[in-house]
Amino acid sequence: MLAIIGGSGLSQLASLDVVERRVVRTAYGEPSGALTFGRIRGCEVAFLARHGYGHTIAPHKVNYRANIWALKEQAVSAVISVASVGGIRSGFGPGALVVPDQIIDYTWGRHGTFFDGPDSQVTHIDFTEPYTQALRERILAAAKACGEAVADGGVYAATQGPRLETAAEIDRLERDGADLVGMTGMPEASLAREAGLAYAAINVVANYAAGRGDSEHAIALEAIEAVLEKAMGRVRRIIEALAAASSGT
Repeated sequence: MLAIIGGSGLSQLASLDVVERRVVRTAYGEPSGALTFGRIRGCEVAFLARHGYGHTIAPHKVNYRANIWALKEQAVSAVISVASVGGIRSGFGPGALVVPDQIIDYTWGRHGTFFDGPDSQVTHIDFTEPYTQALRERILAAAKACGEAVADGGVYAATQGPRLETAAEIDRLERDGADLVGMTGMPEASLAREAGLAYAAINVVANYAAGRGDSEHAIALEAIEAVLEKAMGRVRRIIEALAAASSGT
């Protein structure tokens, strides 16, 4: 089963033919909300709103472990993360869609592993390539099939939030090699790897990062909603194309 974790701007999937909504509890607590199950183009899909269906859970307060574990327990095999980001790299302006291939983690204090209980042995995972390449390729193929332009590759910087970054911080991220900045990419990606789930992301550039483009002196927060509304329509088309390819329809 394919799972979609929706971020800011994607709290529901209009194309999802809903079959059931299920409240799930895990050993790591409760996920962000009930899981919604249904079909898109004949493909079984589970959907979860990362910030809750009322968008009430801040990035640093998301129970990432419960979210990933809840999906694993429902026989999900692949997870697509949809998240809004700020664009650092020239060319990644508002409305751009990016399928990132690398992560730099700047978060702190988040529960980042399933293996930290008193009886758990230290467990290491290979995280050289944080996103599952085969799933990335499926997303890129789906985008091509439905005529949506997406950028192949980018370095995602995961920051703590919930505040946005200073211009100096963005300068630092750029020096470190980051192309995009967001607040929810970690530890979600590494937990998916620990759980044995394929994981890839579609990043939606909501605004230029601080000090870049029209955000040189301030980020126009009131403009972000309109950008996301339009861009998330494109994301939904990509997801529909991927679901159609997965079900053979």
